[in-house]
Amino acid sequence: MRNLLTIAAPLAAGAILAAGAQAEDTKEPLPSALEAGWNGEKVCELRHQTDTHRVLRCTFPPGVGHERHYHPAHYGYALSGGTMQLTSESGTRTATLETGSDYSSDGTEWHEVVNVGETTVTYLIVEEL
Repeated sequence: MRNLLTIAAPLAAGAILAAGAQAEDTKEPLPSALEAGWNGEKVCELRHQTDTHRVLRCTFPPGVGHERHYHPAHYGYALSGGTMQLTSESGTRTATLETGSDYSSDGTEWHEVVNVGETTVTYLIVEEL
């Protein structure tokens, strides 16, 4: 759990409006985690949605990432761990996640990730709407 908390804390930049953040260089709206993909392929699937929240399952085989996107307030749980490289406004770093670790965040203005390890990483993310 400590590894995921280390990842989430710098990325929590306050609550994000459901309408989405804007890309810094183009001022175009960033995609949500569900809308964003990697090389034209989706990495997250919608598992459940209500008026108040939605549940995503995001899967990253080795070498696969998630293009720049935003998150509203959310909770994350690692169904399967591994090594991810994360880039955000605070820089780029690598973190090793353990299966079963979890975190919560007030929202992420933007970040992008790529699996730089040798195992598939899978998250369950519960986002507030």
